[in-house]
Amino acid sequence: MREKKPSNCLGHWFRANLPEHVLDVAWSADGTQVIAGLSDGAVFVYSAASASVHLELECHAKGLGAIAVHPKEPLLATAGHDGKIGVWSLTTGQKLHEWEGGAAWVERLAWNSTGTILASAAGKVVRMWNIGSQEILLECAELSNTVADLAWKPGHDVLAVAVYGGVNLYSPKSVVPIAKWPYKGSPLRLAWSPDGKMLVHGNQDSSVHFRYADSGAELHMSGYPTKVRELSWDFRGRYLATGGGPGACIWDCSGAGPEGREPRILEGHAGDLSAVAWQRRGFLLATADVAGKLCVWQTANRTPLVGVASFSDTEVSCLEWAPNDKAIAVGTAAGALAVFKVE
Repeated sequence: MREKKPSNCLGHWFRANLPEHVLDVAWSADGTQVIAGLSDGAVFVYSAASASVHLELECHAKGLGAIAVHPKEPLLATAGHDGKIGVWSLTTGQKLHEWEGGAAWVERLAWNSTGTILASAAGKVVRMWNIGSQEILLECAELSNTVADLAWKPGHDVLAVAVYGGVNLYSPKSVVPIAKWPYKGSPLRLAWSPDGKMLVHGNQDSSVHFRYADSGAELHMSGYPTKVRELSWDFRGRYLATGGGPGACIWDCSGAGPEGREPRILEGHAGDLSAVAWQRRGFLLATADVAGKLCVWQTANRTPLVGVASFSDTEVSCLEWAPNDKAIAVGTAAGALAVFKVE
């Protein structure tokens, strides 16, 4: 009897070969456009319906640091190695605003949940910009080290800033931190739980650190094979998926939290993970690795691997689910942009 071939939930939508490393991918707020930011500073905006280029933006001649799509409007923020921040119309391609980041390279951008404030990080400088008045709202004080990441607390105008030695919390109304959460090491990435009750950071020392926002209680999970840059919460805030090696590590944070619980390890990658992302409102988890493999998991299944795609001899550098969770965009270090339907 012939063995039944496992089903694959990933169906081809379109693929484009771009001239440089795809640094980041994103979807427009309405899901009609796929955006690819390249390391050389160019940004390509594709129409998802026609799989054709809608806009090609030359954003930063010295290289791209970050992109961030507005949560509600057809706007794209870009940051570059020219020290500048741009805000662009995704409809016309027009540059609407240009701001100085405060240092030679701007490397992080983050919109608050309402899209009224854009936060930027350049070296040791964190600034907040009022998108309505088009002016600087605040420059945060007391940063002694280079900023590694920014993350707004969901539903609140509280910005978490990761630097060597811990995490500072800022309000748009105060230049000094409203709270300081020390950590003896280098946080690399931040991720708030969807309800804002817990902040997690992945670290240079191959660990993940949990902090409860209200009580200040802390949990520390160590023993990862590599430093941890990949973090993603499911939409309920029950599960946290992390990279930090070739296995996707799933922590159950329900009830009393992950303390004392063994994580589940999803094994299917030969190389270390380079990206992880839960669906926005669904139960599928996407993971990708430095060897070019993309996996989609339904963690509730006995056999959880439900989708696989591969890119030859290149790292998958980024991925993002569409707003309706029915597609996933993937970028690679070799310049491939691929969009898969999820069936």
